[in-house]
Amino acid sequence: MWRRLVRDRLLWLFLLPGLAYFLIFHLGAALGMGIAFTDYWPGGGIGEASWTGPGTFGRMFGDPDFWHAVLNTLEISLLQLVFFFPVPLALALLLHSLTSTTVKRFVQNVVYLPHFISWVIVVAVFQQILGGAGVLNGFLADNGMHTIDIIGNPDAFKPLLVAQIIWKDSGWGTIIFLAALSQVDDTLYEASVVDGAGPWRRFWHVTLPSIRPVIVLLLVMRLGEILSVGFEQVLLQRDAVGPAAGEILDTFVYYKGIVGGDFPYAAAAGIFKGLVGAVLVYAANKIAHRLGEQGVYR
Repeated sequence: MWRRLVRDRLLWLFLLPGLAYFLIFHLGAALGMGIAFTDYWPGGGIGEASWTGPGTFGRMFGDPDFWHAVLNTLEISLLQLVFFFPVPLALALLLHSLTSTTVKRFVQNVVYLPHFISWVIVVAVFQQILGGAGVLNGFLADNGMHTIDIIGNPDAFKPLLVAQIIWKDSGWGTIIFLAALSQVDDTLYEASVVDGAGPWRRFWHVTLPSIRPVIVLLLVMRLGEILSVGFEQVLLQRDAVGPAAGEILDTFVYYKGIVGGDFPYAAAAGIFKGLVGAVLVYAANKIAHRLGEQGVYR
């Protein structure tokens, strides 16, 4: 083991920044979850807090606002899973089919660019286009038609979130799929063409089975984050539609803990979120094994 460590010392050095990040901001932060079992308040030290046991969890599970936030989070997450997850795959297939390297690189740069734009700017752009005084309503008013305020409409809030993340991150999500597609053996396509298979059958019998392990892996990882749907994105637009439509678990924790000062309650909600994610990853990984895929771990 020591010889391998010395041999791969440069690789370990590259690993250190990422490892330090997880140790400090994930494992280190997790040690503070113990305040969920105390009456800790921001004005006092952790040593001054009294042990209260699981009472905070009972208060949380009996809070209808908490379950409303969880339900909203699940609805948004499922919408993203159904409508956003397939988009990077479809986009990767289109990019992979381009024969011109110049055109392919240009399109890749264009679709990657929105990922590097902050959510503040993305939300501002959508407000300028779809808001009450936006470009769309200006066009409708100039042509004598009824105006619509999509940004401030609670019924349109969840589809709007999905549309925003598709525009912003679908290009970035193609990177892994493009890498998987590049590993597919071209002779398989040639053999299928000789056998008379059309584009759809080549996709179904060659492309999809070849990249299925990657798809299963990404699905398992996405299920582990099913209660995380984009804190910044939702927080910036929550006030426009109100808590009834715009409250998710992360914003609920923010307003309860940071704004309201109820840190034990916020910590309890964080523990709940982590446990649900861990259970879903474990269950999805078991299903992946039964389907013959490797999953996240053996």
